[in-house]
Formats: sequence, structure tokens, C-alpha cells
Amino acid sequence: MLDFTSYFPITDTTWIFFIVLLMILFAPMIMGKLRIPHIIGMVLAGVVVGQYGLNILERDASFELFGQVGLYYIMFLAGLEMDMEGLKKHSRQILIFGLLTFLTPFILVYFAGIHLMDYSRQATLLLCCVMSSNTLIAYPIVCKYGLQRHRAVTLSVGASMLALLLALLSLSLLVGIYGKGAHHESQSLIWLVSWMLIKLTVYCSAMAFIIPRIARWFLQHYSDAVTQFIFVLSIMFLSAAITSWIGLEGVFGAFFAGLLLNRYIPRVVPLMHRIEFTGNAIFIPYFLIGVGMLINIRALFTSMHTAYIVLIIVVIGTVGKMIAGYVAGIAFRLPLSHGHMMFGLTSAHAAGSIAIVMVGMKMEVAPGVMLVNAEMLNGVVMMILFTCVISSILTEKASREIVLKGDFASEEEKVGDDEKILIPLKYQGSMDALVTLAIMMRNDKLNRGLVGLNVVLDDADVHKNQALGKILLEQAVMAASAADVRMQTQSRIATNIANGIMHAFKEYDASEIIMGMHDKQSENDSFWGVFAENLFTEVNRQIIMARLGQPLNTIRRIQVAVPSRAEFEPGFHRWLDRLARMASNMDCRIQFHSKQATLSLISQYIQNIHPSVRAEYTQMAHWNELPRIASEIKEDHLFVVITARKSTVSYKSAFDKMPAELSQYYHQTNLMIIFPDQYGEPTDVMSFTAPQKSEQQSAYTQIRDWMIRHSRRV
Repeated sequence: MLDFTSYFPITDTTWIFFIVLLMILFAPMIMGKLRIPHIIGMVLAGVVVGQYGLNILERDASFELFGQVGLYYIMFLAGLEMDMEGLKKHSRQILIFGLLTFLTPFILVYFAGIHLMDYSRQATLLLCCVMSSNTLIAYPIVCKYGLQRHRAVTLSVGASMLALLLALLSLSLLVGIYGKGAHHESQSLIWLVSWMLIKLTVYCSAMAFIIPRIARWFLQHYSDAVTQFIFVLSIMFLSAAITSWIGLEGVFGAFFAGLLLNRYIPRVVPLMHRIEFTGNAIFIPYFLIGVGMLINIRALFTSMHTAYIVLIIVVIGTVGKMIAGYVAGIAFRLPLSHGHMMFGLTSAHAAGSIAIVMVGMKMEVAPGVMLVNAEMLNGVVMMILFTCVISSILTEKASREIVLKGDFASEEEKVGDDEKILIPLKYQGSMDALVTLAIMMRNDKLNRGLVGLNVVLDDADVHKNQALGKILLEQAVMAASAADVRMQTQSRIATNIANGIMHAFKEYDASEIIMGMHDKQSENDSFWGVFAENLFTEVNRQIIMARLGQPLNTIRRIQVAVPSRAEFEPGFHRWLDRLARMASNMDCRIQFHSKQATLSLISQYIQNIHPSVRAEYTQMAHWNELPRIASEIKEDHLFVVITARKSTVSYKSAFDKMPAELSQYYHQTNLMIIFPDQYGEPTDVMSFTAPQKSEQQSAYTQIRDWMIRHSRRV
């Protein structure tokens, strides 16, 4: 018989990568059949192929590299997808839960180490640092259920980072104190605590000042997908490297980088999907498999004392995390499913624990005697397996309970909507901005696609323009697909652009239109352009016209001018919902300018439907104050004007001057003009008494403007 053992372990890099890819491919399939969380499958696959299993693969440098990147990725995504408003809102609860999830296992493990395992004081304190921290290994499960911004998840992620920080600070103190000798303990403790806090404060302050400014500038000037992705990863590794340099683990730096970039990478934009895809496809599975390869199942059966140590560490450490999770849940008056989530997310240990133990293996407590022996190392590694299993099962169970009960959904998500957004596209330069704007405004819970439209005039260049339009639509589909959004497309020929858009609007039964704003080329050129005026007078549904000079994710504030009586229009809640959702996805403030009666209803809607949106309300006595607001608009603001069609409830004569005022005071501003749903339900009935077109400018106004221009020339 052939002896295949001589071929193992495989050391060739190509074959190692191939087998790892097979495990990433098939482990979720097998685990899905067995109703076991996929994360456990990755860890168990690592156990099987590792040196303590079938010894198929050698744990080469690729596992070290990709594993480290995978760990950073988990922490970075946790910071990137963190609900920042929830973090601020629940900061006191996060502090309480963080202290609980750090101190409870710390105290219990210290007692167990001294009295049950007969460890030295130094070894016990090191084990306390291991068990009081945790790794968010089950976080991908939360992402799968779309619960990244759930309150229990926000509390768990924030508390995990606080516990990790305290554990790393404790480890630094432990190394500093026992590395210098016991007779310097009091002096070393004061000095080490002070020095570590100084370094941490300087690091956080410097990064919080520099990184957002660099990110805003870079994302404004470079829109290439690959360039943006590399930039984001560079920031993550830079932050991780600096934290390692000042004496903390890089995972804290990766998490902090995610927090700093949080508002610049909304969860609905293509860049976020690229980051998640790369991590979930390669780096995170590689990390999980690498953790599994460290686990020695045989140790449980070869040494009863090792099995005893593993039992004590797993039980005491897990009980400590369990007490913290459920006590915090009860104290905060949260449902039991929230307690399951908080316990599940904070109970797992992974490579961070290995890193802490490795530090102990380099500390000498006597000549030639290291603080951590092989038995403790095996115990900690086995503990990783059991806590990963416990964490994954509990988090999966809690996520399913929360989703089935529906207590994670906001009121906005429970309201029905006929949303179907039509995007007329003509120019390459505005395509990305319009598609991104539509993605920001859409309700992803409805899971409805977009409609891309290109209309070309039936003239001598019709075939050439139609070919260019199809290329533009293909690029729009790619841009939407990068954000995991479906897009239907249509290229049509028409003798009138406005009619072509209106016909497509009816064919697709669209709810609204998002289109680019006309670029006025000369003084005599119309503000609205050739066909836009016909469009918003003939279509009584919502039309959004946008002129964006910078990427939406770099906008810091949305300023909205709302006319009085806008709340009486049929489309009041639609445009308000779209702007609130956009502000939420962009994680920026939104400021409304209007009369008090209108502001009160806007505030009530925001608080009831979009409570996480950071909204401000400023009284505007009259629409004539529109030019005054220009002084408050910065270059990274978006100015939104809610206007109205002729003969509608909120229309006012001051709207006649709006094109001139916008051209004069807002010509370099990021601008959006919204025509809400008006006139009630559309009708195709035609009569002599019903005008077929509502002119936005009367003949008298046109004569007056002509006379003014003529007098200036004279």
C-alpha cells in the first residue's frame, strides 16, 4: 500500500492556499446542513487539518499574516459599523457593562487561580487578563442578520473594547512590574499607569484630529474604487501599528480606526461592501482556521490535570461573562434575548488571548523558568475552542430571536412604501453621484431595485448617442451592484426628452425621480434647462434634482429650507423620510429651516420614525430669508430646497425669484431641489378647463426680467 503520510504536512504555499479555499468553500455548506454556526465550522476545520489533528497542513507564515489581518478586520468592521449615535446615547451603559464584563471574570478567575489551580500570583494575574478580555469572533453572525446597529450589539461591542483596553493596560502593568522586580512594585505601578495613560491619550487625540481630515480630503479628490479601498486598509494598519508601538495590542488600533472612519463609509455605499466582502471571503476565515490549528484536542485525553485546568478556565471565565451580560441586561431593563446577545458576543476568546499568553511565555519568574508553561498554554488554547462554540451558538440563537420578534426594527422599517426610484442618466460625470444618492435614500428593508434610464433624441446622431447611453447604463449597473443593489435599465429613443422620461416613469410605475441638475452655461441660459421644467410640471410625483460637487460620504451637514404649509402636501412624509434616511446613512447632522408650525411636525416625525437622526431646527420667518442662509452653508454642506409647483398649497410667489437667488448665492454649493408629491393622485383625464402645462414663469415675469437685463446693458 502507498504511504501517504510522507506527503504530509503540506508545506507548498500554493497547495496550502488551495486547501484553505476548499475549507472556506465547504465548511459553511456542511455546517449549514448540521445547523451549526459557520464560524464553528471554520475553527473545527482548522483543528482537523492542523498539527494536532490529521496534520495535513503546516501552520506557515500565511496563517500568521492572514490571521492577524483577519483579527484586525473583525475589529475594524466592528468600529466601522458601530452605531455612533447609539454609542453616544448609551455611553453610560457601555461604561457600566464594560466594567462588569472586565471585573467579574477577573475577580472569579483570580480566586480560581489561587485556590483551585494553585497558580502563582503572577500567573493568576496573567490568566485574569486573558479571561477578562474577549474577541468579537461571533460578530459576523450579527452582520448576517443585519443587527450591527442593534442596541444590545452596540453595548456589547463598546463593552468589549473597554474590557480589551483594560486587559491590555493590566498586562502592560504586569509586565512592567514583574519585569523589574517585586521591590519596585509601588513605584512602578504609579509610573506605568501614568505613562500608559499619557501615551493612550496622545495617540487617541492625534488620530482623532488627523485621520478624519485626511479621509475627508482623500475621498473628495479620489473616487477610484481600488484607490479608496487601499487607502482605508492603510489607515487600519497604520492605526494598528501605532498602538502596537505604544505597548497596546493592534486590535484596539484597528477598532479605533473603524470608529474614526465610521461616518465616511456609510453601510450602503459600494466601498463598505468591498471591505466586508474581502474580509468575509478571505481574511476572517483564514484567521478562524488558524485559531483552530492551535487547538490540541488530544491534551484533554492525555492529561487529567490539563482537562481539569481547561474545565476550570472555561467554566469560571464563561460564568463571569455570563453574570456580567445578564446582570447588565436586567439593570438596563432589556429583554432576555438582549441578554443572550450581550453574553454571546462577549464570551469568546481567540487570538488576543493567545497573544497575552505568548507575552507570559517570555517572562522569567526564575532563571530558566517562564511564567506560562505548556499546560497553561494548552488550557488557554482549549478554552478558545469551547468559548468560540458557546459564543457562536448563543449569538446565533439571540440574533434569530431578535429578528423573529421584530424588536430590532424601527417604526420606519415597519411602514409600507411604494418606493421605486427612477434615475434618468445622461452624463458620465454625474452618474456615480446620482446612483449613490438613490442608494442612500432607498429603504434597504424593502429590498427593491433601482431603475436606470437613458433617453436619447431621435436625430441624426441617435445610434451613436444610444450606444454611449448603453455604456453609461452598464456602468450604473456595476456601481449599484457594488453596493449589492439591483438595477433595471432601459434605453429609449424619443422626440422629446421629458416625454421619454414620463413614459418610462409610467411604465415602471415609479414613485419618484432622482436626476442631475442642469448646468447653466450662460446668463441667457435657463436655470432649469430645456426639459426639466416640462418634467416637474407634468409629473406630479416627487422629483429630486441634485448638483453634487463632492462625494456624499464627505458631507458633514444637510441644511434644508422648507416652505410654510409644506406639511399639507401629499408628499410631505416621503421627502422627509428620504432626507432622514440619507442623514442616517451618512451619519451627519441635518438642520431644518422653516416656520415653527412646520418644524414641530418635522420634529415629531423624526423622533417617531427616525429617532437616531441628529436633527436641528431653526426658525425661518419668511421665504425671503433664503439668501441669508447662504452665510451658514459651508463647502462640505448640502443645501436642500423644498419647493412647490404652481397652484399647490405650499406654493408662494417668492418661488419665482428662487432660480435667480440660487444662481447668485449658491452657485458653488452642493445643491438639491425637491418637488414633492402634489396634486394628489395622478390622472390622465384631459379637459379644456384643466391646463395642460403650468408655467413656472408668467409672461409678465419674463418681460420684467428682459427689461432689467436690457437696462443693465444700456
